[in-house]
Amino acid sequence: MKRKLLALLLPLALLAGCGSGLSAAPRVAGAVRLSPQGGGEAETPARPVARADAAIGDLGADLLRAVRRPGENALLSPLSVALALSLTANGAAGDTREEFETLLGAEVDALNQNAASLLADYLSLGGSTQSAIGSSLWVDESLEAEEQFLSRCTSFYQAGVYQADLDTEGAKNAVNGWIDAVTRGMIPRMLQQPPAEDTALLLVNALWLKTAWAEEFEPGNTDTRPFTAADGTQTDTAFLSNGVRTERYFRTEDAAGVVLPYDDGRLAFLAVLPHGELDGWLEGLDGDTCSSLLAEAEDTRVYLCLPKFEAEWGGSLSDALKELGLGTAFDPGLADFSALGATEEGLPLFVGSVDHRAKMMVNEEGTEAAAATVVAVPAGAAEEAVKPVELILDRPFCYAIVDLERGIPLFLGTFEAP
Repeated sequence: MKRKLLALLLPLALLAGCGSGLSAAPRVAGAVRLSPQGGGEAETPARPVARADAAIGDLGADLLRAVRRPGENALLSPLSVALALSLTANGAAGDTREEFETLLGAEVDALNQNAASLLADYLSLGGSTQSAIGSSLWVDESLEAEEQFLSRCTSFYQAGVYQADLDTEGAKNAVNGWIDAVTRGMIPRMLQQPPAEDTALLLVNALWLKTAWAEEFEPGNTDTRPFTAADGTQTDTAFLSNGVRTERYFRTEDAAGVVLPYDDGRLAFLAVLPHGELDGWLEGLDGDTCSSLLAEAEDTRVYLCLPKFEAEWGGSLSDALKELGLGTAFDPGLADFSALGATEEGLPLFVGSVDHRAKMMVNEEGTEAAAATVVAVPAGAAEEAVKPVELILDRPFCYAIVDLERGIPLFLGTFEAP
């Protein structure tokens, strides 16, 4: 008999088409749409939940430490992972539900409210920012999903629901096509193989974000200089610079950095250069770090050099999430997903895998980033007399795209090798 288990593929990607909402869902071939987007439970205004926001930062820090290999670039989207896991939590019960709530910082009802508020905030960004956040459920024919579970997913997360025979090439192509569309081609092949034969459900989150600096870097100022890796290896690298100008700069006991706003007025690029080794600084990274550094930043005359780079990472988050306390959800004998639904054979549902992929490009105009989880001042004459500080990001550093209001890292990574 065909055995179906719950496998969670959580893609990081879908911040696109700001202001256009999520009504224009990508076309899907090889799957049947089961329900319209939206529902009745999220009609009241969405409420931000501070403890859930902080938990996104904590989760991102923990996962970055878990997946990073010293000397190699790492990148993930804490926002995408948190949304995918919050979506999944709606199907959990008992001890399994408590594990999700502990990891994500709030009870499921509060997580749903917070997720809806995040969608509202990041789909209404100003300036030239283009953004999209999307979720989808891919239900195998063997699974009878609970109506309340589906209702909450469609209401709070605007998730599309599709039915297909999941362990087929057609289903793999359909999921990849959906992710490819919402990430604007940045993540074209999230799934390398069709889902396993026993997969009953895929929960997918995708995100795409394209932003422009509030003040662009002049292409003529881009210059080549060496970037020194932790092992001393030097690589000629293109660096962005506008000479000396006023930036939001901070200097703490253990690091210096800069906050580069984007023209939407809400998001910014945060770059942190530790005074010592990056490894040691990352040990103290947590959910409060971004907010604390944003609060420390002050307008300062800075000579800034920032690498022009592309970064990409992909892999499994399963082991890291188990270590962070989500062990029951991955155990077929202990997992309780009774609130999700049931298979025809009455077999237990559990989390089989959580996979993630993220990509980012930083250049003179701004930043473009995507993720999927299969779960950025004119100088006055008087200011010229002030001696500028110097921030040359020519050795391993940490960076993020952060929400200036809520302190949430939408993307978080390390740049260690050009």
